[in-house]
Amino acid sequence: MTSTSATTHSGPLSFEQKLQNYADLTVQVGAGLSPSGPSAGQRVLIQSPVETAPLARAVVDAAYRAGASFVDVRWDDDAVVRSRFLNAPEGSFESISRWRVDAELEVARAGGSVIAIRATDPNLLGSADASRVTAHQRALAQYRRPYSQLQMSNRLNWSLISAPVAAWATLMFPELSEQEAVAAQWDAIFAATRSDQPDPVGAWRAHLALLRARREVLTGKQYRALHFRGGGTDLSVGLADNHIWGGGSALTQPGEYSGGGTEFTANMPTEEVWTAPHRERVDGVVISTKPLSYNSTLIDGIRIEFRDGRVVAATARQGEATLQQMIATDEGSHRLGEVALVPHSSPISRSGLFFYNTLYDENAASHIAIGAAYRFNVQGGIDMDSERFLAAGGNESLTHVDWMIGSADMDVDGVGQDGSHEAVMRSGEFVI
Repeated sequence: MTSTSATTHSGPLSFEQKLQNYADLTVQVGAGLSPSGPSAGQRVLIQSPVETAPLARAVVDAAYRAGASFVDVRWDDDAVVRSRFLNAPEGSFESISRWRVDAELEVARAGGSVIAIRATDPNLLGSADASRVTAHQRALAQYRRPYSQLQMSNRLNWSLISAPVAAWATLMFPELSEQEAVAAQWDAIFAATRSDQPDPVGAWRAHLALLRARREVLTGKQYRALHFRGGGTDLSVGLADNHIWGGGSALTQPGEYSGGGTEFTANMPTEEVWTAPHRERVDGVVISTKPLSYNSTLIDGIRIEFRDGRVVAATARQGEATLQQMIATDEGSHRLGEVALVPHSSPISRSGLFFYNTLYDENAASHIAIGAAYRFNVQGGIDMDSERFLAAGGNESLTHVDWMIGSADMDVDGVGQDGSHEAVMRSGEFVI
């Protein structure tokens, strides 16, 4: 990755410098844009809430500096979304704004890049009828599936970031005034994304190199399964045949719309390495170690039992009805699509903050995901049809929801093809 404008500073950075660093990192490290190479001259779509317009505009500027040919912004607005779910008539929630999805697909099919700033009030739809939200999300996921398949096959360079909005900030920092909470949330985001460091691009290069080394070691092991033990969890997660571990950056794959070869980092921040479980080889009990903020509901104390890869029992101390709705999305949402390892000492874990946002919270703990698997986590998976992908152990679903299971009490063993066990993590930290 090439740095086009992030600079090295001495002394404390101003807010403006950190914001520019964040925008440059989003474009150069996240989306992987560069004036030269395979991403030169790309078209870019930025999705942003109206509340995060200053960051979106900084990302637009950074994208043009990095050689983008055309940058467009699709604006979102929490107030408009809330009004619909509270006031629209029954029977109307399967109607979706197709043009919003079409914009993503148009850019992807033009060989472009999509950058999403996801920032919303975690309680936005807390007072709305949950069945309305579920009906809309299912319809949206079905229509969006062609674009999601391009994402999950690394057919385009895309990146997901976030930024403070007042309602989210005051939920994270309830003891502070709104202005103070937003400032505190900016500090937390800048720290998590290394935007507050003198050489943020250099810091990210070093971090991505460590993740790359770890994923290569794990891919080489070709464990038959991972065994999680601790805090009430006793779970064997079989791994897909010929699985590949991901972590940090990735390369876009050549396809119908792009020649491939662009290095990008889909999530910022990212502290995980992950791969595809085998959809039929997950057995045991798993208990969440952090709450999950999902559909404006806080789900806490999740306990799920798996047998032959499928959920056979699921409860939660809080938000159980929402958990059950999530699992009932389709057949694939009864199975796992991701298993990820994160050290307990990760920066987000050390911060002690709960973000109410999976982009951040999943990087504080090892986690698993209900739903679809990433095709690039299986050797040759991006070119497989559904039948072959499922036969290799991959999972398909309209949903993909990560929830946290790691802690300082968690031990993880790799189970070899011969049934032997090897320590991978002890007390939440890597030992390989």
